[in-house]
Amino acid sequence: MSSAGVDAGPSRSAGNSLVGDIWVNFKRWTRKAIRNPTVVFLELFMAVFSLLMFTAVFGDVGTLALERAGFEGVGYLPFVLPAAVVQVSMSSSLSSGLGLVEDLQTGMFEKVTVSPMRWTAVFAGKAAAELFRLVCYVFVIFGLGLAMGATVETGLVGLFGIVLVCVLFALWYMALSNAVAVATRDEETLDAVGNLLLFPLLFLSSAFLPASSLPESVQVVATVNPVTYGVDAIRALVLGRDVLTVVEVTAFGGVYDTLVPALAVLCALDVVFGAVSVWLMGRATGSEVA
Repeated sequence: MSSAGVDAGPSRSAGNSLVGDIWVNFKRWTRKAIRNPTVVFLELFMAVFSLLMFTAVFGDVGTLALERAGFEGVGYLPFVLPAAVVQVSMSSSLSSGLGLVEDLQTGMFEKVTVSPMRWTAVFAGKAAAELFRLVCYVFVIFGLGLAMGATVETGLVGLFGIVLVCVLFALWYMALSNAVAVATRDEETLDAVGNLLLFPLLFLSSAFLPASSLPESVQVVATVNPVTYGVDAIRALVLGRDVLTVVEVTAFGGVYDTLVPALAVLCALDVVFGAVSVWLMGRATGSEVA
């Protein structure tokens, strides 16, 4: 009886297209975000507040630190703008796991697992909706930054490249958030883990100051900190120059000396954490169906 129930899962979903299943889940999670605008507002508010606060409070000190680190002529606003974008990427990715915990606690996840729908489409549709919301955040924050006087030296192509970097960065943190959600099925635990990681990852990186100006012990942490590679990839596109100092790459020239190693690190993280998340989701789905 149990094996028959498990085998029935693929046959029920065989008549549905993968794209159709993804679209259904995309719409569901998008509507859910629209119906809960408080979360959207708070995620945007925290990133905007950080941008305004750090620019106002540390602007002069930050500019001095930039000059000493070899960033002559670079204002603190365009330097710190990527940090605000990465921060909203992390907070938005954390809410992905919180939404999954809610489904697990309310029984919605169980209903989805027994529906004629591929569980991979459930995950992909959910991720697509959250990444779409993140892209909207990126344009809002960069719109504010441009209004305050920042410029993107690589132009429109660079702006779309920034969006791509944000998506690649958010994917690994989103996968981690969903993995913790499935493993713990507890909102408080996930929130504690997310907050425990968020600020140390931001401050022990090149988010607010050049990595070369940080204490040596912090530089060691920044070298293995994913936030460093996400921030520096976006910063390279904003400033139009090589800004990666935790590792020295000279084989590609200019901005690509930052982009190539940074994107390689982010893609590797996406594969590792994505595989773990999908595996845990598959186990959870299988146990629910069984």
